[in-house]
Amino acid sequence: MEWKFVRLLSIGQIRPGMKLGKRIYNEEGLTLLAEGAELTVSIIRRLERLGIDILYIRDEVTDDIVLPEMVADETRREAVKQIRTVYRSMMNDKMGRMSYPHLGYSFRKMTESILDDLGSREDVLIMLGDIHTTDHYLYTHSFNVCLYTLTLGMAAGHSREDLFTLGMGSILHDIGKTRISPKVLLKPGRLTDEEFAEMKRHTELGFALLKDEPFVPLLAAHCAFQHHERLDGSGYPRGIRDGEIHDFAKWIAITDSYDAMTTNRVYRRGMLPHEAVDILYSGSCTQYDQRKLEVFRDKVALYPVGLTVRLSTGQTGVVTSVPPKTPNRPIVRVIEDEEGASVQPYEVDLSRHLSIMVSRIAEN
Repeated sequence: MEWKFVRLLSIGQIRPGMKLGKRIYNEEGLTLLAEGAELTVSIIRRLERLGIDILYIRDEVTDDIVLPEMVADETRREAVKQIRTVYRSMMNDKMGRMSYPHLGYSFRKMTESILDDLGSREDVLIMLGDIHTTDHYLYTHSFNVCLYTLTLGMAAGHSREDLFTLGMGSILHDIGKTRISPKVLLKPGRLTDEEFAEMKRHTELGFALLKDEPFVPLLAAHCAFQHHERLDGSGYPRGIRDGEIHDFAKWIAITDSYDAMTTNRVYRRGMLPHEAVDILYSGSCTQYDQRKLEVFRDKVALYPVGLTVRLSTGQTGVVTSVPPKTPNRPIVRVIEDEEGASVQPYEVDLSRHLSIMVSRIAEN
């Protein structure tokens, strides 16, 4: 497992001379800025233009804080690269074919690789996604949704065979978007009603692409078809209700929404995990399955490692680690007292001090 020494800061807190604590990717899975790179005025301005508003930074105060990775960097890089290659090929196909001989096999191997990597790690939590630019978000979104969904499926005790099907359904859930007009798919802003109506067709188009594909389980095709359905019938494309939606699609409905909320887009910043979880829970029993939300909540690191927080005691600290059994109550290193004065750092384990809570995210 890889570990990095970092602190998470907003782009407004970044100063020239600081060093990057975790690499930044573009949306094609390629390194945009390497870990350890020294940030200059021009680089900071470029990152702002690219829509990046938070960064992991090496920090002397927190130089022993470690950031666990959900999967190996090589697994992530190869998966996003393969998603990009296949999806681009489909987007550039002027014939509009609905069958691709190697599609199922390619994604089958990819899913197995992600599953093996996750299975080799103990007590995996859903961490804040990698920092990347806002363009061509489809590739990393597909990877993230697969990663998060498999984490939940493993926590729920699904069999290896079911996990494979769930992984295939989640990594291919948005493949129908390769059949959506690029002007709509890549529009740098909110969609009009007409454009949104076209975008919604990706569920049906995805099902049509996958249902007869060799190496793709039919249930995975139904995940692409149903992941925007909601329990109260308010979803699409068919407006079906709770009992008609497959369990796997209900998992993907949660992880798809979560990754969309926590990812930067051109027209809005990504939310922090605790903000997104609050919104998801507001849709419990109407939009999303309550029991699945409970599994999800227990597997999400609400306050990412490196985040600066204000405690209910008035003190300010940095999240140093997240206990797998209590992901909503991190270990916090206190660095400032109630008046904002620096103190000799010490750690408070919120899972042991139940009267102390994170009251808000701190801004320097």
